Amino acid sequence: MSLPRALRGVRVLDLSRLLPGPFLTMILADIGADVVKVEEPRRGDYMRDFPPRGEGASGRYLAVNRNKRSVTINLKDEGERERFLRMAARADVVVESFRPGVMDRLGVGYAALRERNERIVLCSISGYGQTGPYRGRAGHDINYLALAGVLAMSGQDPDGPPALAGVQIADLGGGALWGAVAILAALIDRDRTGRGAHLDISMTEGAAALLAGEFGIAKAELSPPTRGTGLLNGGAARYGTYRTSDGRYLSVGALEPRFLARLEAATGLEPKPGAAEDRGLRRRLARIVASRTRDEWARILAGHDCCCEPVLELDEVPEHPLHRERGLFFEIAEADSAGTLQVRTPLGLPEGRRPAPALGEHNAEVFREYGVEELSGGPGDAAGRAGSGE
Repeated sequence: MSLPRALRGVRVLDLSRLLPGPFLTMILADIGADVVKVEEPRRGDYMRDFPPRGEGASGRYLAVNRNKRSVTINLKDEGERERFLRMAARADVVVESFRPGVMDRLGVGYAALRERNERIVLCSISGYGQTGPYRGRAGHDINYLALAGVLAMSGQDPDGPPALAGVQIADLGGGALWGAVAILAALIDRDRTGRGAHLDISMTEGAAALLAGEFGIAKAELSPPTRGTGLLNGGAARYGTYRTSDGRYLSVGALEPRFLARLEAATGLEPKPGAAEDRGLRRRLARIVASRTRDEWARILAGHDCCCEPVLELDEVPEHPLHRERGLFFEIAEADSAGTLQVRTPLGLPEGRRPAPALGEHNAEVFREYGVEELSGGPGDAAGRAGSGE
């Protein structure tokens, strides 16, 4: 499945920075939306400067800002603010990730946008939501996961600390993906009603929603599930990771009896049924897995359909035959380098192959398209002025 033209004609103004908002708008750009990064002139999206980086922008910035254009607008300047509002009058979606209240203080909140365009969809991503006692509190992914209950569920040792994930679950799964879903739903609703919407996307709430299944069983348990005790986070020997003889790891997900039986047959593991057997099963399985290398086990188990796969290191992932066959990775050439490795989304390869934009790179063409080139002087006129605030 590929949807490279699904949002063709949809105009998105992206005021967000760093990861959740830009990842969201990258999804929209991949399926055809015209996404314009609206950046403060002095520094813009400071993800560009995040290490590690080579001679150009940060790899993280390049990886989540493909197929977008960039303009510079200083929202603290009256003329520049009018330029943005005029652009919003012709846009479909605005995405922002300031702290709650900042958009209103800048004069570009939902009321101001709706006054110019009653069909506008404003998506506001924040840590704790636009209302409530935490609306102004700072936070990062680890804090959102902590308050959502996700962090306490992570890790296999009930007496140990919670485990940290290698990716930003709340930022991406709790914020960007829910934001994309909400925008698409709001655009459909707008076609029916003629009215836009202000979408309040809390990354904490988005992460908590991922625990729907766990909350669903919580009342049926004598004690609430926690790390190291649940079926999927350390409580079951047949679902976990095991160290191989070469110091790597094998993932085992043989939850159902038929998969466990196949694993036992493939490894020579003696079946010993019984709920109290999990600790014994873990010791015996660990001993057997430690007798061979990770890749040896991958070859042995591949033909047994028993839900076991090698744990790949990051540098191994692009070369895995599954991902090569399905075209998961691709490169976008850049003027000063060979290109940045890109990961497509499950929605398919984007039609465009435009690298992430330089700050203000598209001022002239975008302002001309939106009919606002005559406001506040010429393109790039605001360079060096104060930032847009956060």
